Amino acid sequence: MKSDDIKQAALKHFSTHGYEGASLSKIAEEVGLKKQSLYSHFKNKDDLFLQVLRDAGEVELQTKLTFFNNRQDPSPEKSLYAFLVMVKELFQLDERMKFWLRISFFPPEHLYHLIGNEVLAIEDQVRKMLEAKFAEWMSKEQIFVEKPRIPASAFMGIVDALMIELVYDSNPERINEKLESAWTVFWRGISK
Repeated sequence: MKSDDIKQAALKHFSTHGYEGASLSKIAEEVGLKKQSLYSHFKNKDDLFLQVLRDAGEVELQTKLTFFNNRQDPSPEKSLYAFLVMVKELFQLDERMKFWLRISFFPPEHLYHLIGNEVLAIEDQVRKMLEAKFAEWMSKEQIFVEKPRIPASAFMGIVDALMIELVYDSNPERINEKLESAWTVFWRGISK
């Protein structure tokens, strides 16, 4: 039995039941093992949980960091809007991202600081990537702001607002309304 199969089953259980409600026995049963056999792959429940979390965080980070590299359209307006749509769809459709979202808002209490540090480390890398993109667009006079950190932080605020909607409300109309409203005000603020 591969560790990846165990992590896939664990992802489903942690996503559905949270850390506290997920049962190592049920995870093992799903992959055709006895609970004791899990310990040959993972030290304990925390180890399994954190590996699933780190895998999900890596997917989020790589997806966001590579987004602009894969864009053919150099327009900041179209690129930034497409980024928001991509983030929304990623967190709606990918089970790993649903897990990441839930856990970043509701971490197990005993892992609160560890998870918080991992989430913030990823956020910092994404913010730095966005700052670099905003600096590039500023140098080409495609947007008009004083410092790249300002629109990068504001843009991350829009992403955070979307995350809250995705955690608490699955109504696509409400999510899209928040995206469109925040986007409209943001874009007016940085373009001429």
